[in-house]
Amino acid sequence: MNASGILGATPEHIAKLASYGLAAVVTKTFTEKPREGYAPPIIIKLRNCGYINAVGLANPGIELLPQVVRKGKELGLVTIVSVGGSSLEEFVKVSTVALDSGADMLELNLSCPHTRGYGLDIGSDPTNVYEVVKAVSSLSSTPVIAKLGVSDNYVKSSGKALEGGAKALTLINTVKAMIIDVYSAKPILSNVFGGMSGPPIHPIAVKVVYDVYKEYEPEIVGVGGIVDWISAAELILAGAEALQLGSALSTKPRELVDSVLEGLKEWVSELGYTRIKDLVGLAHKK
Repeated sequence: MNASGILGATPEHIAKLASYGLAAVVTKTFTEKPREGYAPPIIIKLRNCGYINAVGLANPGIELLPQVVRKGKELGLVTIVSVGGSSLEEFVKVSTVALDSGADMLELNLSCPHTRGYGLDIGSDPTNVYEVVKAVSSLSSTPVIAKLGVSDNYVKSSGKALEGGAKALTLINTVKAMIIDVYSAKPILSNVFGGMSGPPIHPIAVKVVYDVYKEYEPEIVGVGGIVDWISAAELILAGAEALQLGSALSTKPRELVDSVLEGLKEWVSELGYTRIKDLVGLAHKK
């Protein structure tokens, strides 16, 4: 599937994602009211590889959410709504609209690193994670996924998310970073700092998935710097049984999806297995 934040804010975005050959789509993070986000520049391509972005959770608000979900369902895709909030009440309200719209799953954004009062500000506190996940999980039997990022408490926060009723964890989000223009001597992003994505964060994602799987063996959606089947396979071996693609979808997305799937198929066969499921967490058994 795609990582939240890669399109997914309008029905047209969902149709575009569907053309990539994904098995499921994840919407942009929706908040109760529309958010314009930060002023440009909001995304910078790094010199070597990867990106830093500070979009500010820009989204059209819950009024458009039913149309976005409907488009995913029309296209026959598992449709996962990414839910954002700055309070418990906002998470519940957005989740309720998503559920009423027919979302197949909810992914709670508890890890955006660059929007004050949202994401990582909530997800770095295990108690907050538990309270949000428990409140949303109690709304229906629809599976709830907690998306967590890198903090000092990521293992404990993961445990509290599961304790609160999360059926799975998405690991990880972008990582706090910044870049400075050496001529103006000023930060380039309008928000000063943002979230780094792409290949630079892949080893971090592998470690977080490995650590959390070792502790709890939950269902994990691995995300962070996947650019080919090898980087995808690393996350599977660490403990992920589903995957999200983010920055790499910016160029030749259909070719990327096809090559990752074909590479994984050949890898599984070469190792003498018949299912990817048999390789999930295998690095822990060696």
